[in-house]
Amino acid sequence: MTGCGERGSGGTVRVLVRQIGGGLGEAVAGAVVAVLVAAAGLVAMSLVEWPAFNASNVTRALTSVGQAGAAVLLVAAIVLVRLHRWPWLAKVLSWAGISAFVTITLGMPLGATKLYLNGISVDQEFRTEYLTRLTDTAALHDMTYADIPAYYPAGWFWLGGRFANLLGLAGWEAFKPWAIVSLAVASTVALVLWSKLIRADWAIAVTAATTVVMVAFASPEAYSAVLVILFAPAMVLAWGALYRPAEFRPARLVSAAAGPDGAEDASTASRVRTAGGWGAAIAAGLFVGVSAMFYTLFFFVAVFTIVLMGLVAWVALWWQQRADAVHHHTAPTRGVFRLLWPILLRLIVMGVIAAVLALLVWAPYLVKVLTGNLPASQTALHYLPTSGSQLAFPMFDFSEPLLGALCLLGTVWLVLRAGSSRRAQALGISVVGVYLWSLASMLATAVGTTGLSFRLEPILQVLLAAAGAFGFVEGARALYQAVNEPKRLRAAYAVVAVLGALAFAQSIPSTLNAEITTAYTDTDGAGVRADKRSPSAVSYYDRIDQAITEQTGRPRDGSVVLTADTSFLSYYPYYGFQALTSHYANPLADFPARAAEIQHWSELPTSTELIDALNHSPWRAPDAFLFRRSGENYTLRLAEDVYPNDPNVRRYTVEFPAALFDDPHFQTTEIGPFTLVVRH
Repeated sequence: MTGCGERGSGGTVRVLVRQIGGGLGEAVAGAVVAVLVAAAGLVAMSLVEWPAFNASNVTRALTSVGQAGAAVLLVAAIVLVRLHRWPWLAKVLSWAGISAFVTITLGMPLGATKLYLNGISVDQEFRTEYLTRLTDTAALHDMTYADIPAYYPAGWFWLGGRFANLLGLAGWEAFKPWAIVSLAVASTVALVLWSKLIRADWAIAVTAATTVVMVAFASPEAYSAVLVILFAPAMVLAWGALYRPAEFRPARLVSAAAGPDGAEDASTASRVRTAGGWGAAIAAGLFVGVSAMFYTLFFFVAVFTIVLMGLVAWVALWWQQRADAVHHHTAPTRGVFRLLWPILLRLIVMGVIAAVLALLVWAPYLVKVLTGNLPASQTALHYLPTSGSQLAFPMFDFSEPLLGALCLLGTVWLVLRAGSSRRAQALGISVVGVYLWSLASMLATAVGTTGLSFRLEPILQVLLAAAGAFGFVEGARALYQAVNEPKRLRAAYAVVAVLGALAFAQSIPSTLNAEITTAYTDTDGAGVRADKRSPSAVSYYDRIDQAITEQTGRPRDGSVVLTADTSFLSYYPYYGFQALTSHYANPLADFPARAAEIQHWSELPTSTELIDALNHSPWRAPDAFLFRRSGENYTLRLAEDVYPNDPNVRRYTVEFPAALFDDPHFQTTEIGPFTLVVRH
């Protein structure tokens, strides 16, 4: 392999080290800038007592001002790149602009609340619980259950726990700043990746477009959104590692087949070839590994897409070699399986890197599964909303006209450039991969499960948005050349692009209106509703916490609490006897059997029998019960899986007679609407 004057394996290794070192160095520098910008912005916003977003337009107005300021930084960076002036200043400005956009767009609307999007409601409840658990300990404990290794990937939550420890915050209080900082960092790292693949000015433009879309549609689930924004450049890297026609074609054919992909692709191809594609393979493997550490579904989707790329690359190389042989009346230079080996080798390297990273969070759980019996209570895939029962076509989404137009342009560009652009090929295969996964997910409903394809819609939107950005830039350039390059036309295109981006960005608070409103109407861990209205029963949690610690004499993580008010576990790191629903429960916990055991306890006739049942529970029994009162009974409102129905959860009530706890073994305390029963 040759390139840039360096020949042989030694030269390839040196170039590989330079590529990886340079990329990691820039990624770290960009991440530092993003952290500083996000921290400065969040601190500045916290110094003012803002009105609630759902009661005033003040924070909406200031969000628009901040977005315009971020756009100015990005435009300045592009101008410096185009003028070939102060390249490092251009990089810093672009990193600052991207991270400032994320910070102001999410931070300002949430400026008057300590909660993140969706508050502590529904899914955000168990996410906050996980962050609270890993703030309390750096060990990989399950978010709810005692003595069970973590099942859900802990990567984002573990880092968030260290973030909370560094700032001295409770887990629930760290959730909002950590979500915003992590999204700012991920967006900046995405910009660094794009800048290694395409021209710097194009990299800024495509990152800006995809970041706007990510914030609008993926940010409520922050721990997956950090992967959504990185998915497109990671797949371009993977395709660059797997599809390398230059390695199998004579030099005269490589130059002839370069096609009209633009100077930026030619230079990129040259840089990648110098390391034989191994830099791209390592980077793709790192992304897959991080996906395994952060979000299981996206890990499998990334693996599926990359394997699909490998298959397409193999077929394409075979077809290309066959066509060359026919055209030049020569025999194929390599057999079908010799074409496969380089692709397979790179896939293996990616897999090894990903496996090593994945084991950092998955090893304890896998060891437990392999050395014990896994209860058949896995229902995590039992969810089929309307959006999961049909294919998503964001290019025809007329409720979001700007997004629809961008995605439609991206679809056209993918088709037009499929034969000549490696970027289009990578993004196109990724889009096809999402649709194939969605079809497989819908087909899986016939056997009683799903592939949660509705979760992939943000990835699809970002992929098409990236393609749309390329389509706009290349289309504008083609039109500029077709009309004899009038001086003002480039400026007109740039103005249209910036104004369109700002118009879409300004609509993000409206897009996230329900999620923002919930952050103001939910009661936080300090017992406060940010909209200044009367708090919910959550305001009694601090008294309950104090009572449990005083009556048990143990630290919070030394007690197990049985309660249907599971948001209590989101604010305080007690272990729970039962999770919110089976869909978020660790399979090792055996959710249905625990539910049956709770029902059995409620039906026992005497305190003595209840005490005996608790002492002989197959799991660690509750040290405290947190009930609601209904007449002479104490109640728990529990949940069971009713998939394939939508909603997939049925709520039911279990009632414990108050007399069942009339024994010195139990201490009962009335706190607001709650009844706390502590075992001694």
